[in-house]
Amino acid sequence: MSAPSGHAGPLADLRVIDLSTVLAGPNCARYLADFGADVIKVERPVGGDSLRNMAWRDPRDGEGLWWKLVNRNKRTIALDLKNTADLALLRSLVAEADVLVENFRPGTLERLGLAPDELLALNPTLVITRVTGFGQTGPYAGRPGFATIAEVMSGLSAISGLPGGQPLLPPIALTDEVTGVVAAFATMVALHSGVGQVVDVSLLESLFQLMGPLISLYRLTGQEQERLGAGLPYSVPRGTYQCSDGKWVGLSTSSDSVAARVLRVLGVEGDARFTTFAARMQHRAALEAVMSEWCLRHPQAEVLRAFTDAEAAIGPVMSMADISTDPHYAAREAIVDLEGTPMQGLLAKLSATPGTLRWQGRAMNADDEEIRERGWR
Repeated sequence: MSAPSGHAGPLADLRVIDLSTVLAGPNCARYLADFGADVIKVERPVGGDSLRNMAWRDPRDGEGLWWKLVNRNKRTIALDLKNTADLALLRSLVAEADVLVENFRPGTLERLGLAPDELLALNPTLVITRVTGFGQTGPYAGRPGFATIAEVMSGLSAISGLPGGQPLLPPIALTDEVTGVVAAFATMVALHSGVGQVVDVSLLESLFQLMGPLISLYRLTGQEQERLGAGLPYSVPRGTYQCSDGKWVGLSTSSDSVAARVLRVLGVEGDARFTTFAARMQHRAALEAVMSEWCLRHPQAEVLRAFTDAEAAIGPVMSMADISTDPHYAAREAIVDLEGTPMQGLLAKLSATPGTLRWQGRAMNADDEEIRERGWR
């Protein structure tokens, strides 16, 4: 069965080979596919990409929900890269491709006879996006790449958790999601250059970029950010707070002007402990206690109204059940129905050249005949 028609979008002239597996690499290719690129997802013949069987399944057809999302808009073919004929087919696709995405451990591509130098000799304008745990160089380059390793080695876990408590990991595939966006961006930069080249993206450095000036702070002052639960060193009050009806809100106070309005709502305007940034930092526990106690005396709707009227940064803590029926998510088409499967919509909205969601992740080897006969569209 051939892939659905309707190949359109601002990247419709791009041809992308996705040799990667699981999340970060496939996410990179997914973003290109969402905006029209013709992406051919290459899987191993036995078992395919392990993402097909990871975590939750669609109760209607037993297919993996991760697979349907991450590999949407891609054509699929199974190739044994140790087989001469299959390797020759891949090389023929490479000769006319714009991008190749892979996330093998460094050296694997070379052992398959697909070293970047050989690929660039075959196609001088090819962009080869390589996604690994630690990058192609450095003393850790040969280590296996997993999101959890990046999360503990990037500084994220060290600042995540309650004061005095254990360092925590994020409850989502944060590193893989962020790295997919980073890799897609870097790929587009390389394509814009017009020069065939290798794009070296790592899980570790992608997440490290999110640490802001924390390395600057340490190198210049020796200071390190402490674990503060939901708090931030430079914003008090800041966190999640339970209301009298058992519901929760999240609030942040980052500037003196916002803080003044929050203090007015809390009834502690003029309290010397809280009037300046330095004072609020010094008396963090006391101010957080005032905020927590105030929220516990009022229902969520009243808390939201009071702080919204004060132009403070506040919102309800929303679960997937809340998000599923939220009117703003609906109006923005942040949740779409793709071939009967609800999932996230496009990453960004382009007014003149929008992306298109054409089909969800397809069956194993679904486009074998078409790709072998015609190759690229």
